[in-house]
Amino acid sequence: MSTAPTPEPPRPSPALIFDDPLDQPSSDDTDRGWGERPAASGDSAADLARFLDEKPPHHL
Repeated sequence: MSTAPTPEPPRPSPALIFDDPLDQPSSDDTDRGWGERPAASGDSAADLARFLDEKPPHHL
């Protein structure tokens, strides 16, 4: 006589969280990915190149 395998206990359902979602920062709270370049390490040549690249045409 073989014994039936014991059933696995049911998995607990995820808990509901009633915190205010506006208290947590979202991915839109940072400007990362919105055209920002990584911070330069004090390189003035890189700063000048960025200035010249992003200068509006009426500032020639």
